[in-house]
Amino acid sequence: MASIVDTSVKHAFSSMTGAPTISGTAGSLIAALDAFLVSGWGAKVVDSAVISNGVCRLNFASGKSAAEAHAVIVVAGASPASLNGEQKATAVANGWVEFKTALPDGVVTGSVSFKLAPLGWEKVFVATNKAVYRPVDPRGARPFVRVDDGSAQSARLQMFEAMTDADTGVSSTPTAAQLAGGVFWPKSDAESGNARVWRMYGDSMTLRFWCAPAAAGTTGVMFEVGDVIPTRSGDAYSATLSGGASQAAVIANGGPVQGCTGYAAGTGVGADCFITRAFSGIGAAQLVKKTAAYNTEAAYSGQAGYCGHALQYPNPADNSLRITPIDLLSGGLRGQIAGAYHCYQQLGNAFSNSDLLSLTINSSPRVLQAVRLGPPSGVPLGTVFVDITGPWRV
Repeated sequence: MASIVDTSVKHAFSSMTGAPTISGTAGSLIAALDAFLVSGWGAKVVDSAVISNGVCRLNFASGKSAAEAHAVIVVAGASPASLNGEQKATAVANGWVEFKTALPDGVVTGSVSFKLAPLGWEKVFVATNKAVYRPVDPRGARPFVRVDDGSAQSARLQMFEAMTDADTGVSSTPTAAQLAGGVFWPKSDAESGNARVWRMYGDSMTLRFWCAPAAAGTTGVMFEVGDVIPTRSGDAYSATLSGGASQAAVIANGGPVQGCTGYAAGTGVGADCFITRAFSGIGAAQLVKKTAAYNTEAAYSGQAGYCGHALQYPNPADNSLRITPIDLLSGGLRGQIAGAYHCYQQLGNAFSNSDLLSLTINSSPRVLQAVRLGPPSGVPLGTVFVDITGPWRV
């Protein structure tokens, strides 16, 4: 690894310079997924670079790059060669990007360039407004993730255990009986080329997608595809896919089921989560449930579905924010959702989208980013926190 810090977790968002546009047009989600999963974007030629006091600064006069603080870039053409590869930006400005390094002070030479680093997934099949992606990390289940982006306002996603082209596969998740054609991910509440606000987070085995389909862009839904952190080591069927059961559920004022997609999907009402097979490996895909500590079924109705229990924030005894991992239930505790945390306090408007929270989790310093959840055409009602430091798996 070129970086002296972990770069396994990457994130990107629509306001980054040169970011792909997701809109109410066919193919716009695939363009964004290509950039985040496979190719990266925002290639920038570096005019000069220097290392000083453990920090490398890349200078350029061509205007703002795609990089933001905490984002991962990939550097090429540098000497010393150990600067090349993935680096995590610590600070950015209109004409430079910085990252930490253990190399001694000095001038960096070579034909240096960089871009926003992709997750490193592969794109294995394509057809008109269709694409099939697959993680390459051998530790995971490596599902084939089919995206049908032929409609304007939403896309359909399915996982397969094997595929031979963009339309042909075996052992689908969800099955045809559960939800023919797959789950829905939102793009826009209108058929137009107007951009919508989006965020993506991921590592070598999981992609998390948040989108605000309404023009206001302040509240949205979040889904994921890829491996959970399994309870049982070697679980070969731990890949999950969550999404809406209909287009209306993900682009309109769909009610409390939208908030549940952050941490409590699997209700079977509007927002669902599926896993490839039972832990035994027998049978087909299963509808499963995401849950979190201090929540009950009753808490998944009404506004509590977005916000957790009516516990006060901050906690009066110690002025704390209380967060908890998100568990996946399938024949017992199957695993935990990678990289996301539920808060079981009523936060109200204490956090806005993109707010950063520095804390320690299991003795490891982390930065979490707040993401607001709620009905796409309504007001923000809840907050989920996503780890942008990593690693999500140890």
